[in-house]
Amino acid sequence: MVTTVRATTAPPAAPVRRRPLWTRRRRETLAAYAFLAPDLIGLLVFVVAPMLLALGVSFYKVDGFGNYTFIGLDNFRRMAHDQTLWHSVQVTATYVITFVPITFVVSLVLAMLVRDHFPGVGWARTAFFLPNVISLVVIGLLWQFLLVDKQGIAAHLLRPAGLDNVSFLGNSKLAFASYVGISVWFLMGYQMLIFLAGIKDIPKEYEDAARIDGAGGWQRFRHVIWPLLRPTSFFVVVTSMIGAVTGLQAFDLVFVLTKGGPANATSTIVFYIYKQAFQFGNYGYAAAITTVLVAFLVVVTGVLFALTRGGRFHAE
Repeated sequence: MVTTVRATTAPPAAPVRRRPLWTRRRRETLAAYAFLAPDLIGLLVFVVAPMLLALGVSFYKVDGFGNYTFIGLDNFRRMAHDQTLWHSVQVTATYVITFVPITFVVSLVLAMLVRDHFPGVGWARTAFFLPNVISLVVIGLLWQFLLVDKQGIAAHLLRPAGLDNVSFLGNSKLAFASYVGISVWFLMGYQMLIFLAGIKDIPKEYEDAARIDGAGGWQRFRHVIWPLLRPTSFFVVVTSMIGAVTGLQAFDLVFVLTKGGPANATSTIVFYIYKQAFQFGNYGYAAAITTVLVAFLVVVTGVLFALTRGGRFHAE
């Protein structure tokens, strides 16, 4: 018996599909980096590079004529015995402790007042935000004109009450209080818009449900709005704290309004750094103070992020 064996051929292999070189995910990643590149370059050139340069200069004594003398950690040791520096630290700390909470509360109250639509709400929001669009130098000159001793508008308004001799910028306590008040007036509109954006982002259904359950206005704010506004609140606190230490109001307003006086009552750390660098020519010492200040702010911000999980205050 003869058995016939038929040759069988294997089916053709399916063509291997090669993964395209430019997938959608890669294209999106590349586009993201392209959009981030300008800001990243600006951050490296105008923030990181000056910080590294300041760190390097802090180990030298610079006389302002291009002569560098390496002195190691002497500039940092000098800081421990500089009483004027520690006075500026105290002024800055007091300013942060007063300015940040007051601005936070005022801005939040304003945001709650203008969150709903009513006749003239647009004008009200514009009026509160308007000071923030004006140069802080102009703001300082304007308030200096208003508060100047005996000749200012404030003195004329207080003259009927017999208070026209009050020196708002010549008295240490009043000068500092004026500095805080002007800073709050200048920045409350900006922070109001941040809070307003956070409030508008809260679903209205949550507050409507609380209203149906009989919750009053304060209860709705406390149990609905405030918990959901914590990330926005965290952002406002961190940015206002950094701004109070190193922002425009820490130098521009002080320089124009009081020049750090009277008796260094409004001399902030940033203003003291300016005086050491550009009035006394101590560039190395000024760079050392700047280095310590930046390191302190980085540590404090990192601790705040760690304790509050970026303002969430709870695990995801």
